Amino acid sequence: MFSIFQYSFIQNAFLAGSVVAVVGGFVGYFLITRGLTFAGHALSHIGFAGAAAALLIGIDPIFGMLAFTIIAGAGIGVFGKELREEDINIGIVMTLMLGLGALFIALYNGYAEQAYSILFGTILGISRTDVLITLIFGIATIVALTAIFRPLLFSSVDPEVAEARGVPVRALGIFFLILVAVAVSMSVEVVGVLLIFTLLVGPAAAAMRIVHNPLGAVATSIGLALAYTWLGIFLAATGSWPVTFYIATISFVVYLPVRLLTARR
Repeated sequence: MFSIFQYSFIQNAFLAGSVVAVVGGFVGYFLITRGLTFAGHALSHIGFAGAAAALLIGIDPIFGMLAFTIIAGAGIGVFGKELREEDINIGIVMTLMLGLGALFIALYNGYAEQAYSILFGTILGISRTDVLITLIFGIATIVALTAIFRPLLFSSVDPEVAEARGVPVRALGIFFLILVAVAVSMSVEVVGVLLIFTLLVGPAAAAMRIVHNPLGAVATSIGLALAYTWLGIFLAATGSWPVTFYIATISFVVYLPVRLLTARR
């Protein structure tokens, strides 16, 4: 059963998946705390348009994803609370980007597999170079989040008091959304646009209902994200269904009883 770990593509999948899971679990906690889950969902779809545009002009999709998502994340952060409270505005931008992505894919003359991998990910087909790129972006994101953890948590829980005490709430919000953009971009190749939202929200949502201490909730979120990813990759490698299906299903199966039990309690 564990003989599959002798293959390099399985090793690459577990390494990259682990990095994505840690970043997703960490970022996801603040995404939920700040009420920006829909913005995170929108950024993943905006990243799809950027990746499709990059394919169209013949460059690596990750550069297109980074450009589109960072610009969009900074824009959402600049508009701040006003835009965050009007989900319809984010939704309109998201649907526009989905339309542009579909147009870019239609104009793309290369292999369809490369385009569709943006949507569904290719975690069992990534190279060691992809793992290295994912690791670099992952470490940078984790270090940046760790550096601003306390002021970001303060501004997330009570922004008015934080601002009164001199915390740069607006700047932190913009910087955090740029980190979300980087997290989305580095994760798309592994789990795909359609399911990056699962690792950003599922583990953190369950963790925050189990543990109420911020550090404990972040640690639990990361642990759950790792468990979902490892189990999903293992089941996909030994079965015939895609990794993203397993990860999404496991996330739902874990969250549902946690949600029901904590609501009753």
